[in-house]
Amino acid sequence: MEMIIDRLHALLGTVVNELGAAQNATLVILGDELDLYRKLAAEGPLTSTELAATSGTHERYVREWLAAQAASGFVTYHADQGKFSMTPEQAAVFAVDESPANVVGGFQALDAIFADRHKLRDAFRNGGGVLWTERCNCMFCGTDRFFRAGYRANLLSSWLPALDGVVEKLERGATVADIGCGYGSSTIIMAEHFPNSRFLGVDFHDASIVHARENARGHGNVSFETARAQDFSGTGYDFVCMFDSLHDMGDPVGAVRYIRERIKPDGTLMIVEPMAGDSLAENLNPVGRIFYAASTNACVPASLGQEVGAALGAQAGQKKLTEVLEAGGFQKVRRVAETPFNMILEARL
Repeated sequence: MEMIIDRLHALLGTVVNELGAAQNATLVILGDELDLYRKLAAEGPLTSTELAATSGTHERYVREWLAAQAASGFVTYHADQGKFSMTPEQAAVFAVDESPANVVGGFQALDAIFADRHKLRDAFRNGGGVLWTERCNCMFCGTDRFFRAGYRANLLSSWLPALDGVVEKLERGATVADIGCGYGSSTIIMAEHFPNSRFLGVDFHDASIVHARENARGHGNVSFETARAQDFSGTGYDFVCMFDSLHDMGDPVGAVRYIRERIKPDGTLMIVEPMAGDSLAENLNPVGRIFYAASTNACVPASLGQEVGAALGAQAGQKKLTEVLEAGGFQKVRRVAETPFNMILEARL
């Protein structure tokens, strides 16, 4: 087969961008940990000497870091001044912790991906999985931070209001279970806004539940327990939600069926899942690229390490998710909201 040079050059251009992105991933994490982005956003334009002084770091490292960030477009270089700054958009992505556009948590989770590469290699060769509980700790904090920004931006303003009658129930006082809650960010966001309701956060990773309990101190209407989606406590729930967790489960149908048994007849199950079409061809885009990679690195191994090992993957799509929900006993399923990164499904009996 004859090689077409233009195609080769185009592919190499893509790969060069990939190598630059991979090299810069560690530098993004360091910029966050060393407060470089926040200092630059708050005090810039700054020289490398000035940024090193205000952040308590070594100038020669900072100089090279700034050059890499400017080449990536993550910070702005002012050649006439020899200084660097951050635009409001750059700050929103890298420096403002409460920004819905902040993606630093996604980079933090990459630490675990690289640290656990040998586990994934063994799973590729021998089958089995890599359980969430077997992951490097930075996976948990990075994942929580990455998703928390989207939950803060959308959960109260658009996702819950899109559900039929749920906000009204929460305002009056409802019983809620948040399954696969991780560090509890989604649970706490709802608990703070709906003080008349009671919230239970559930996760099978005990260390995450420890963090969730610490994060929830002072909130009397929320509690957490270590349990699986198939055996959490309580019954008669008005509202059950699952944030970016159903596709990670080994037995998603069994989890949904258990929820079906513990939700009220007029209750609602909300599923938040990564945005995806129903076919591979529909997902060959930048968002699908991220999610397929994350799914290979984390989601599919997590599921294959559990019972059944359904391995839905992070790009399951609405059709497949609906099949899971219907197999678990929910007959009325509809998409009620979406973002570029998430789809929100409502399931009712």
